[in-house]
Order: sequence, then C-alpha cells, then structure tokens
Amino acid sequence: MSTTPVIVPIDTPTLGDRSYLAHDGSVALVVDPQRDIDRVLALADEAGVRIAHVFETHIHNDYLTGGLALAEATGAAYHVNAADEVSYARTPISDGDVVEVSPSLRVRAIATPGHTFTHLSYALESVSDDGIEAVGVFTGGSLLFGATGRPDLLGHEHTSDLVHHQFSSAHRLADELPEHTHVLPTHGFGSFCSAGSTGDTTASTIGAEKRQNPALTQDEEKWVADTLAGLDAYPAYYAHMAPGNSTGPSAPDLSTPESADKETLATRIASGEWVVDLRTRTAFAAGHVTGTLNFGVDGQFATYLGWIIPWGTPLTLLGESPEQVAEAQRELVRIGIDHLEGAATGSPQDWTDAPLGSFERAVFADLAQVRHHREVSVLDVRRTSEFDEAHISGAVNVPLHELLDRVDEVPSGEVWVHCAGGYRASIAASVLAARGVHVVAVDDSFDEGAKPSGLPIAAA
Repeated sequence: MSTTPVIVPIDTPTLGDRSYLAHDGSVALVVDPQRDIDRVLALADEAGVRIAHVFETHIHNDYLTGGLALAEATGAAYHVNAADEVSYARTPISDGDVVEVSPSLRVRAIATPGHTFTHLSYALESVSDDGIEAVGVFTGGSLLFGATGRPDLLGHEHTSDLVHHQFSSAHRLADELPEHTHVLPTHGFGSFCSAGSTGDTTASTIGAEKRQNPALTQDEEKWVADTLAGLDAYPAYYAHMAPGNSTGPSAPDLSTPESADKETLATRIASGEWVVDLRTRTAFAAGHVTGTLNFGVDGQFATYLGWIIPWGTPLTLLGESPEQVAEAQRELVRIGIDHLEGAATGSPQDWTDAPLGSFERAVFADLAQVRHHREVSVLDVRRTSEFDEAHISGAVNVPLHELLDRVDEVPSGEVWVHCAGGYRASIAASVLAARGVHVVAVDDSFDEGAKPSGLPIAAA
C-alpha cells in the first residue's frame, strides 16, 4: 500500500520564489528553503513531521538559502551537489543518486544544468508494492511554468553554453518523467531568475509543459535565439548571493531593531544614510518625512530595495507598526541585508517636527489633460525592454535601477513619473522628491491606462 506524499509550497511572492515541504505524514524533506527557516519549522510542527532531509537544486543567485541553518536546526542531511565548491559540510549528491526518505518516499537526483552548471532537479517518488511512481519533480531554476530559468547569471562568457544545456535539461525531464508528474519549480512567480514569462500559472505537470512550454515546443535554434533576445536586466544584489550561499548563511537575527527618535532620523537623512518608509505609496505621497524613500512593503520590496541601494549603505526603516517593520526585516535578511541601523513606527508626525513633504498622485488620463495646459516632462522608469515595446512619445527613459546614477538626466521643471503599475514610479518619485524635484507620481496601469487616455504611444 502506498501513501501519496503531501507537498506544501512555501511562497515568497516578493522575490518570486517557492520552497517546498514534502512528507508522508511522518518524515519530511525540504527543497530550496528561504533563509527565514521559522516558517518551515512551523509548517513541519503543524503537520507533526520530522524534517530528515534538505535539498538544494543549485547555488542560488536571488536569495540567501536557509538550507544549512535548517539542517543544523533539525539534524537533517543537507544535500548539495558534490560538484559545488562550498565551504561547509554537506551530504554530496550527484546525478542518479537516490535518497530513501522513508519506506514510502524517495528522491532521485537528475542533472539539469542550464541555470547553473551544477543544477540538479529532484524527482519525488512514492514507493509501494506496485512499484515506484514519480509524483512530482522539484525543478528549481530548470523547467518552470511555460519558461525556464535564465542562463546568464554566471556571466556573459557562460551564457551560450548554459542556454543550450537548459534546452537539453528541459527535454531530459520531459523524456524521463511521466506526463502526470507535477512540476514544482523554485523560480517563476515574478522572480528575475526566470527567462521568459511564466504568466499567472500556479501549478503544472510534465504533460502540460510538453504542450505549452516553448523549450519543449520549439526547435533548439529558435528557442535559444528567443531566449537570448529576451534576457533583461536583473537585480544588482544578485552578485552577492552566490558567494554568500557558497559559504553557508547562518540563521538570521530577526530581533527588534533599535528605536530611532526624530533627532536621530534627521541626522541620518542629513548624512546621506537611507531612511526607508515602508507604507503604501498612497500614504507616502500624502505626507512623509522629507528625504525619506518609499519602498512599500506591499510590493516587491526586497527585490527593488536590494537592486537600488548601494550595497552596505546604513539603513533605517519607518513603518506604521512593529509588524510592518518586522515583515520588511524578514524580507531583507533573505537577500543578506542583516544589519539595520534602527527603526521607528507610527506616522510621519512621530518621525519629524519639520513640515512634511508630499507630492501629487495621478492617472494617465490626468497626464493627457494637463499636457493641453502646460508643459510637463514624462519620466518612464520601466526597464529598457518595456520602454522599447511601447512608450509615451517624448518620454525620457531612465530605468529605476539606474536612476541614482543618472539622476542628472531627469528633465528640469515638473516631472510626471510612471512605470507599468505604480510601484516603481513611487520609488522613483520619492528619490526625486528627496532632491527637491517637482514630481507627480502616475499611479496607474500603463497597459490599461496610457493608450485609452489618448496619449501618443510610440515604439522604439
């Protein structure tokens, strides 16, 4: 008799990743855990299972792993590719190795290079009197939903080799696994580790991917060309993740940051330190401490803050509540920003005695109207690829992640700043407002609002 294993996805939407807890009701395994392992421990405790094995599909580029800390906390075996050069003790695993998790559950390693050279996928197999059946496959940054992991994160000189490996790896999984096998990727939910669009899909199988994934429906030459042509910018903090993961991140310190008073905040802002307001972009625009920056914890907070902040810059957080600060702190430790100078909670009136700063919010229809009455500049902070696809005629494109280095390219006078949906525009507006620019933040969908408003749209 066989028991179908329970597979619990653990989502980290702000980074676009998933980890997994799988168990048979007694013994569990974990794949690609994020650094805040308390989430995993709580789920295992709730299910009443013991974590016996932790698996890494690859040395991650977009977050610091919790794998080593989780293995140390639970006594689990920590499976990392034998070919990976790491500075900690691990249980080496290689292509074809089988790990017996329990009498009814086992994991088989499958070499799937492409995202990295040493990438492994793991087939989750149930064992019964009837034989061995593949239930799911943890594909990490290999086969994603309708896409694959990007092949360029190890450097331009390796991209050509890796993209061809990625194609072969996708086909290996499709050829070796039954069509009913669940595809369980780590990336592809908004992660910049994805090459190509994964859409809104939240579940898939090998059979479904055979029908819809370009890596499995196109010939190799066309797929490689399309994949390389579609590669876009990725967060700057990625450069720090693989080295950190190779040395083995410790468990994070999530203790409450030191409280910062008004005078301390003023001093930090004046000295050029980053003081980040975690509130929504609506709240920030209505009133904020002048000189603070708005990275709402309600969006891709860690991705964009980690991308833009000069690495190592002292950081203080402002939140409406201790819970909001704690949420942001949890996001930050996932990408290796462990130390906070401090935090303050409440409202802007609690953080300064000076007059509050503010700026207008608008929609594209407002921009269309105002251009009839006075001259304003339009700043588009989307990535170059987005701008090239379609943009407002006459707009200046400075991608958000380049804004700090190119702020002198921002037009003078009244600047209306927009992105694709409003989140990045608010970050950019806060950067410009801190420099005294007269800014209006367009909080609107570009796809749904710009063209219907009558604004002239051009393509590069």
